[in-house]
Amino acid sequence: MMLLRGLVVCATGLGAHVLPAQGETLRVATFNAELQRDGPGLLYRDLTRGDSGQIAAVVRVIAETAPDILALQGIDWDHDGAALAALADLLAASGVAYPHRFAARPNSGMATDLDLDGDGRLGGPGDAQGFGAFTGQGGLAVLSRHPILADKVRDFSDLIWRDLPGAILPQHEDGSPYPSAEAQAAQRLSNTGHWIVPVALPDGTILSVMTFHANPPVFDGPEDRNGRRNHDEILLWRKVLDGAFGDVPKAFVLVGDANLDPDDSAGRTEAIRALLADTRLQDPQPVSGGAGAMPDQGHGGANARDTVDWDGIGRFRVDYVLPSAALTVGDAGVYWPSPGEPGHEEALAASRHRLVWVDLVLD
Repeated sequence: MMLLRGLVVCATGLGAHVLPAQGETLRVATFNAELQRDGPGLLYRDLTRGDSGQIAAVVRVIAETAPDILALQGIDWDHDGAALAALADLLAASGVAYPHRFAARPNSGMATDLDLDGDGRLGGPGDAQGFGAFTGQGGLAVLSRHPILADKVRDFSDLIWRDLPGAILPQHEDGSPYPSAEAQAAQRLSNTGHWIVPVALPDGTILSVMTFHANPPVFDGPEDRNGRRNHDEILLWRKVLDGAFGDVPKAFVLVGDANLDPDDSAGRTEAIRALLADTRLQDPQPVSGGAGAMPDQGHGGANARDTVDWDGIGRFRVDYVLPSAALTVGDAGVYWPSPGEPGHEEALAASRHRLVWVDLVLD
């Protein structure tokens, strides 16, 4: 049985600060590290050459927070896993070893011979199953201190978008499929991927790590193709929990980059609001001192909960760690130290996104 019971905590947003209680904690984190590069093999080159300040900052952020299970976005996939192994070597040298890793081929950069984005041209990054200039650009990975049951991973990345129950597909003004019926017959839902990765915990129970990186809900036209796709990538998880795709995970943590803020995004915010309100999971609402210290933007959401700082458009909450309702949260935070505090510069140098973590309490 799983596992957990409550305790009183102080959430600092900077690291675990759990008051004395029975049981140990398991830290689960998500981080869009923005390690993607402009061509295949370049990430491996940068990881092994040792002169990238950004990579060094990413390693320091992960080492400082030391998650037990880490879902990464924005890391280029290669067939042999060379880049992920090189990153794991750097992390191990910094004191955080992840002997268990999983990364399947993402939809990003998966070429098609169709005009999927409706621009009238073939072969661009928008005509791949997920936006990408080459196979695997900006993929996903799960790193764990505990064994990953790779033979039991469930991968929904090949789900055709129109086959999602309740999908809101884009249309032309006359009601015909956008950009074409042929394109919609081939278009996958996942921009990058949707995985359920089971991790075996020390007491023999299984924690299902449900992870994804959704399409940005912008950069399109009046058909709102990207906004609709982002909505439905988030909707997929609720359909999974409804049992529409087989067995429903019991103890799980939904982690990843939804590319959608519940209060302030330009996309269809009802998607993330419905997910956060779903009683089958819980939202610890992690905060950070760094985001809280930033100038007010006039947004509806609390500044302290922001997880990304985009040039030109500002800060938003788009990265999430959402445990299932039966689990007990010990602490939670966003790694964004306040200006002048240790780690502040590294957090900014690593990525526009911040690492988000939640501590679960294990009996």
